[in-house]
Amino acid sequence: MSRGAKKSKFFENVAIIDIAEEGKGVGKADDFVLFVDKAIPGDVADVTVFKSKKNFGEGRLTELKKASEHRVKAFCEHFGTCGGCKWQHMTYDAQLTFKQKSVSDAINRLAKLDASGIMPIVASPADKYYRNKLEFTFSNKRWLYDGENRDDQQLDMNALGFHIPGRFDKILDVEHCYLQAEPSNALRNSIRDFVKQHGYSFYDLKQHTGALRNLIIRTSSTGEVMVVMVFAYATDDEVQKLMGFIEAEFPQITSLLYIINHKKNDTIFDQDVVAFKGPEYIYEEMPSPNGVIKFRIGPKSFYQTNSIQALKLYEITRDFAGFKGDELVYDLYTGAGTIANFVAGHVREVVGVEYVPSAIEDAKINSQINNISNTKFYAGDMKDVLSAEFVAEHGKPEVIITDPPRAGMHPDVVARLMDIEAPKIVYVSCNAATQARDLVVLKEKYDLVKIQPVDMFPHTQHVENVVLLRLRD
Repeated sequence: MSRGAKKSKFFENVAIIDIAEEGKGVGKADDFVLFVDKAIPGDVADVTVFKSKKNFGEGRLTELKKASEHRVKAFCEHFGTCGGCKWQHMTYDAQLTFKQKSVSDAINRLAKLDASGIMPIVASPADKYYRNKLEFTFSNKRWLYDGENRDDQQLDMNALGFHIPGRFDKILDVEHCYLQAEPSNALRNSIRDFVKQHGYSFYDLKQHTGALRNLIIRTSSTGEVMVVMVFAYATDDEVQKLMGFIEAEFPQITSLLYIINHKKNDTIFDQDVVAFKGPEYIYEEMPSPNGVIKFRIGPKSFYQTNSIQALKLYEITRDFAGFKGDELVYDLYTGAGTIANFVAGHVREVVGVEYVPSAIEDAKINSQINNISNTKFYAGDMKDVLSAEFVAEHGKPEVIITDPPRAGMHPDVVARLMDIEAPKIVYVSCNAATQARDLVVLKEKYDLVKIQPVDMFPHTQHVENVVLLRLRD
């Protein structure tokens, strides 16, 4: 109930009953819906609202009156400030339960389809140190904690870490991150100590000045390590000195690269890469019934960031398709051709389409290094490439695999799938809501046969989902 009118922005003893798509707890005070940061179903709390609309508001937990049975102590010192692992204060079993529910709700409520046959979510074997890639940002605008004197002229404002949620210009200085295994933390902290000791300037995100911009670390299951230093306005001497330090301090690095980026955004896809040590790539491997498949990963390559769960995701995709060996398969949004090359040994031919040209080049290389000869890859906007002429040229597929970005498929692409009428569609999604939106159209011709959620990102609200659609007779 509220203390006074709803406009008072304060509510007492709010029972948290659900979790919203963005990971916030959901409660009600009369008919007013509250979305509460860091609240868990089962909590009872006082809530202060900081953003309010007519029937709902966003709030923060002011006082926890009763803790949910799902609540645990977060293990990371940065929890609550860093926006990376918002569910650390919840048991992993509870996380899985709410992720499965979010998928089921999206299919039931948004797509108006029966999700009662949903299979149990596939848990991640590791809930710490599961990522194979992290990107850190250098900034001279460190996030200051309560109690730090912002007027202190001696205050060290340099930081190397993650963006504060909702603040493009503030960076959390990270001491230990539980997302990526060593040498990730040692690398980041050693580099930060070295550049501070030697007076390097950190990037100013507003003025676009400074020597140091980003640090990218990629690791693989083969034990290889890639480090990419992104400089802005550094001297040649500063570049060589820092790169030499990294090489000497971490001899296990197999690919040591750097980029000079003078643009006003952090994207590196249009930037030249310089190899300081080793090749411009590392290798990832995946076991398959046809032998180990290798993937070459460059600094700009897309690859699923949870390697173990990526294998599981691709196995589910392959099994849902139920290949007999003579199928023509379209792999839409193929990225670096990981799914295409993974299933190639089970089918007659795979045709992959992807928007990013460099990813298509990676896909072709990944076919070459695995001696896979039954794949074809094309770059371009999906809604333009996947035309009637394209299908006429390459043939009508027996199976379409689609793995679009979070925004889902463009309406023109969904319409094209309806025209193609492939007997099976395997739809892999990282956003059950946009997947459900697309299913609203596809269900006019297709039956929903299987639903399989997969947890790729423990301690976050994100969940992958795979569905099998079969064309009705």
